[in-house]
Amino acid sequence: MARHDDVLIALRRIIRATDLYSRRLSRESGLTAPQLLILQAIGSRDEMTMGDIAAQVSLSQATVTTILDRLESRGLVVRERGSTDKRRVYARLTNAGRALIADAPEPLQETFVRRFTALQDWEQSQIISAVERIASMMDADGIDASPVLDVGAIDRGQSLADTSTLPSGGQRGGRAARR
Repeated sequence: MARHDDVLIALRRIIRATDLYSRRLSRESGLTAPQLLILQAIGSRDEMTMGDIAAQVSLSQATVTTILDRLESRGLVVRERGSTDKRRVYARLTNAGRALIADAPEPLQETFVRRFTALQDWEQSQIISAVERIASMMDADGIDASPVLDVGAIDRGQSLADTSTLPSGGQRGGRAARR
């Protein structure tokens, strides 16, 4: 077997592990990985503004707002205007939201982060360099991505109609590290 096949097989395993985790998370909690991260972010501080959430989970405010719409419609979060500054809107978990994140599986990236940070600095640097090089070789270095391992659109109701940032003629299949 050629060495490039070993790399492609390893990439496929990463994509498959992400897909399997996403399916498990959806089956067990009815959530996507970005939804879970947003719920966890809010739960860590009791209440947060959209901007604070966006910064913490590395997603745009527009994406966070769309995801919060879905979470609010499910009764997992509520949004309320600030008592001292009416211009600020805060998201808070409901009891149902707290219960759901308590029972949800650990996000896949948390397992990765725990294991990655246990590595020596030189090992971390080698991995970063190799993965960045792979992303570049797959014409993916211009794709905006957050540190959320998930497959599909951030918001399952959202389409990926804008293919201007996708590699090689807008083919969606090459996005391994989706938001």
